[in-house]
Amino acid sequence: MTQQPGAARSPGRPRRPVGVQGSARPVQSTPVTTRLADIAAQAGVSEATVSRVLNGKPGVAATTRQSVLAALDVLGYERPVRLRQRSAGLVGLITPELENPIFPALAQVIGQALTRQGYTPVLATQTPGGSTEDELTEMLVDRGVAGIIYVSGLHADTTADMERYEQLRAQGVPFVLVDGFSPKVQAPFISPDDRAAMTLAVTHLISLGHTRVGLALGPKRFVPVQRKIEGFVRTMHEQLQLSPETIETELVQHSLYTLEGGQAATNALIDRGCTAIVCASDMMALGAIRAARQRGLAVPRDVSVVGFDDSPLIAFTDPPLTTVRKPVPAMGQAAVRTLLEEIGGTPAPHSEFVFMPELVVRGSTASAPGDRVRH
Repeated sequence: MTQQPGAARSPGRPRRPVGVQGSARPVQSTPVTTRLADIAAQAGVSEATVSRVLNGKPGVAATTRQSVLAALDVLGYERPVRLRQRSAGLVGLITPELENPIFPALAQVIGQALTRQGYTPVLATQTPGGSTEDELTEMLVDRGVAGIIYVSGLHADTTADMERYEQLRAQGVPFVLVDGFSPKVQAPFISPDDRAAMTLAVTHLISLGHTRVGLALGPKRFVPVQRKIEGFVRTMHEQLQLSPETIETELVQHSLYTLEGGQAATNALIDRGCTAIVCASDMMALGAIRAARQRGLAVPRDVSVVGFDDSPLIAFTDPPLTTVRKPVPAMGQAAVRTLLEEIGGTPAPHSEFVFMPELVVRGSTASAPGDRVRH
């Protein structure tokens, strides 16, 4: 279990002392005025305001003071001792793993939003052979966290026992669940619209002339997977008049949410004549591109590929990946806002806040091979 930093900074970059009264001795090679100017520019305030905040002077609005302190964190400076944030409490964030870049991206949004509100985020990550969700929950509760945010946890698994969450609620620990909905859990849920995501992807591919579109995604027991299948089958049925049974039998391939999983699923779908593949994650989409190339096929000339998430750096793949963007900033901020309402004694209703995804068209999709021949 590792503690999530309060704000982003370059990995491994040490905190630098700021040359203000009561702080550590400044680095001689960098003038104090230069650092004040950097902090002022980052925070969007004057250098005089920065000086007042760093020296603990009154007359600065709370939001302005917080902006200056956040700028210190972002630029990698140490906060003067007197200004080191008094924590309003710890908040746990449990994620399944960090290899998929969408999880660190979401953790960063949530961590920064919590820090701005005076809370200290504690990131607890499940790894193969490591701690389970239940063990991580127990560790966080033992440390007296004010609340917990679960991302893609057991709440998304339709075969899991949901009693664990009711037991947590009985202990008086507020929590919010991201990605996955269960009617058995009395808690607020934050989700992307997985059905709409598939409609966006499939409609785009059909508009390019593809009539044999495959869907590569994870195990069927997960709620987001079931919803993506529903959206995929409905859109394919409505736009191509294929029977739902044929669609789900021939055009849906379950695998793992990994590059290798996407590669395996894509090989199966290409064997069934698919000229376009919709993947349930960007990692799977990279595997789909690898599978096509290993068969001597070009993307997008021979096979079009669509991802899901719009993970960091995915726009710079070869080719740049067409994907359905998961609304990570809005979802992360909503999760924090909802949890803090719960912590503050205003519990959110047992409901699901659903956020609309966005299709981002790049270079991995093109007209179907046969469609180009006809034109």
